[in-house]
Amino acid sequence: MHKIPLLVIGGPTASGKTGLAIDLAKALGGEIVCADSMQIYKGMEIGAASPTPEETSAVPHHLFGIFEPEENFSVARYIALASAAIREISGRGKLPVLCGGTGLYISCLIDGISFDPEMGESAQLRGELRTLAKEEGNDRLWQILSDCDPDLAKTLHPNNTGRIIRAIEVYRLSGITMSEWQKHSKTSESEYDVCYLAINYTDRQTLYRRIDQRVEQMLAGGLLDEVQALAARNLSGTAAQAIGHKEFAAYLKGEQTLAEAAEMLKRQTRRYAKRQLTWLRRDARIHWLVADSFDSYSQMFDHALATVREKLTNPDKCGTIFTEEHERYADS
Repeated sequence: MHKIPLLVIGGPTASGKTGLAIDLAKALGGEIVCADSMQIYKGMEIGAASPTPEETSAVPHHLFGIFEPEENFSVARYIALASAAIREISGRGKLPVLCGGTGLYISCLIDGISFDPEMGESAQLRGELRTLAKEEGNDRLWQILSDCDPDLAKTLHPNNTGRIIRAIEVYRLSGITMSEWQKHSKTSESEYDVCYLAINYTDRQTLYRRIDQRVEQMLAGGLLDEVQALAARNLSGTAAQAIGHKEFAAYLKGEQTLAEAAEMLKRQTRRYAKRQLTWLRRDARIHWLVADSFDSYSQMFDHALATVREKLTNPDKCGTIFTEEHERYADS
């Protein structure tokens, strides 16, 4: 089976994934595919830290800002769209570069995992559960999940209401827990030859400072205007979980100061980064780029480029898809 060469760039939020992915795509004739559950939405660009117009003009980007925030989105739907985009990019002789911070999306895609459609969906049930969360709190939802699917509940934070609601929905509609569905989900041979890079920092405080700086940049760049515009819309259960928006709900009601809301956003983003790292550390395929162990970004980029070339341009491994022009660039 011929496998499609695929470069994956992961890492916690604010680690520098986007910049590295763009630079590697430019060097290797690549095109970037979104692997972020919030960056697929329109109108959430600032809070989701989506690539800027300048960044998207540097190399082609796919699946960014393609859905309205009223639409629910699922892993299964993502896999279908991303797989099609990757095949199309590869078919034109370009390197697909999967970049994003949603580890579940990346893992299911590159491991060939799909879920049984019999799991079912119910907009009415989801609405009832969202109402329950608003009235009684996220902890109440988490406890319901813990009662029916304790194995899954242990892996989810109570604030991850999107996945908690989905898991309760699956159990009530099918009588089978999400944990059981996942154990018996269809796993086919992966169609990709993967080079998986992820960025991290030896000094966690360096990452946290980057997160805090990003929040300040978001606020300066119009985050509040974006939050207010979205507050007037009927967000889907998926979009409503976006970090960068729900943290300002109390501020919009006059229950918090802007400084308090900003500090909450920084704290929640730091916690999210820790969960992302926990997920990533489970994958032995990842080649870690420890950013603060390099003397400069340029040195880290050169190391990353050499790693990708060794893995994805070695004819003994998967055959090259790069043109001579890209080879000359990488050798320079």
